[in-house]
Amino acid sequence: MAVRANAVLHNVATMAQYCRDRGVELAPHGKTTMSPELFRLQIEAGAWGITAATGAHVYTYRQYGVSRIFLANQLVDPVAIRFVASELAADPEFELICYVDSIDGVDILERELTASGAEPTRLDVVVELGVPAGRTGCRSGAEALKIAQHVATSPHLRLRGVSGYEGAVGGGRSEEGVRAVAAYCAEVRRTAERIADEGLLTTERPGLLSAGGSLLYDLVVDSFAGASLAGRPAQVLLRSGAYVTHDHGIYQQISPFEQAGSAYRFEPALQLWGRVLSRPEPELAVVDFGRRDAPFDQGYPIPLEVRAADGSGGEPATDLTVTQLNDQHAFVQVPADRRLSPGSWLGCGISHPCTAFDKWRTMLVVDDDETVIGGIETHF
Repeated sequence: MAVRANAVLHNVATMAQYCRDRGVELAPHGKTTMSPELFRLQIEAGAWGITAATGAHVYTYRQYGVSRIFLANQLVDPVAIRFVASELAADPEFELICYVDSIDGVDILERELTASGAEPTRLDVVVELGVPAGRTGCRSGAEALKIAQHVATSPHLRLRGVSGYEGAVGGGRSEEGVRAVAAYCAEVRRTAERIADEGLLTTERPGLLSAGGSLLYDLVVDSFAGASLAGRPAQVLLRSGAYVTHDHGIYQQISPFEQAGSAYRFEPALQLWGRVLSRPEPELAVVDFGRRDAPFDQGYPIPLEVRAADGSGGEPATDLTVTQLNDQHAFVQVPADRRLSPGSWLGCGISHPCTAFDKWRTMLVVDDDETVIGGIETHF
């Protein structure tokens, strides 16, 4: 798996510009890459911080000096809570925000922060608003208000705002899906405004609204535009992560910047290369990558280019199709008259970066001539 350096740099700069243009901030989701080299690029381009999904992610980020972390999940593990408390106490520049969605969850944080003995400890939290049959999160604005009121009684917690995930509502761009996402985001905003009107948000920092995966963040930005909490502009924080490498599959189809009229464009940055092992039938080639090497949950690799065994040449491979993956084998449908012999190279794009990076401890970084110029590490 190779990473095209200039495509990554273009994508990072493009997303940073989009956020500046729309007046929002970005905490890219680190679970996509778990790569400190890419985190550094994103932060240097202006990212507010990095989003985490687990306490283990928080620990890893801190080992690489990430000073702002948005934990888009509940924090209930005592060891993780005490680690966070020790980091907050030791480093006044460190900032962490996490979710709460229940009285029990608030009480766990309060109990463990008290027991940690680390002072001063003021942990920022946001109430998560979910949807029925979805993942975590309060199931109504009224429930979220009760949780906010409980947070207000805590000496160790500071309420920043409301967060959610529009992907729990819909992942496509049908009219029905767009309406559902817009309605959900409007409810997140109304809930935050109601909590602010009750005087439950901290006055030490701006009120916060957060949502935004990598497929529908434009709808989030439109819904949160101009929001005001407690008499001042809300801090809107997106959490998109897959943009950093984009893809040739699902994101190429649904990403906001792939829609008609977009002034922005991402470039696919991941290239999966394999050698033909066998041509056992006229219309079948077997290549030496599989489920251990390539994402497959949102579509199989997309053939782009064929090269000779020595790497020379380069012909389009749009007439080839990956039809199946085993652990270490790819089944590729090939026209019977297509020249493709054992030892030849097949270069593919991928669909869904989030399940590509976790399969590689190291990825080679290449320039536009496909010369290796470096590497990145992943820490899953």
